[in-house]
Amino acid sequence: MKRWLPSPPLSLALFVVWLLLNQSTDAATLLLAALMAVAVPLLTRSLRPATVRMRRPGVALMLVGRVALDMAKSAWTVARILLTRRTADIQSAFVRVPLQMRDPNGLAVLAMILCLTPGTAWAELSFDSSMLLIHVFDVADEAVFIAQVQQRYERPLMEIFES
Repeated sequence: MKRWLPSPPLSLALFVVWLLLNQSTDAATLLLAALMAVAVPLLTRSLRPATVRMRRPGVALMLVGRVALDMAKSAWTVARILLTRRTADIQSAFVRVPLQMRDPNGLAVLAMILCLTPGTAWAELSFDSSMLLIHVFDVADEAVFIAQVQQRYERPLMEIFES
């Protein structure tokens, strides 16, 4: 079973997304969804950095809620800034965030969080994974921003992937 479905959750997600995108459950669509659900994980197996072992599902659930709330707040803040400030008054900056986390899966999730949150973008990770460069749309205090990334995202991700 593991040989043909190396990642059952990924296969299930691909199957469901294919059906939703096609808005059909006819035989051909179901067959193609099943084919995609088997083929894509097999073809991308070597791209996955390591086997994921989620150790703290409760922390993961809390992190999902936190990220959703932060994304909504950030979208509102970015929209407000764009509508009320002049370009010269926006304090964009590249911020270097020291990292303790080294797990490639945790770093990948951190990258997704930062890229999906309006106003931030993952720019670069140092070769030794100890420093992250993030572009921030508007940052008043870099030290506060660094502490937020470390406390709100990095620490829970370390609990999930490295504990």
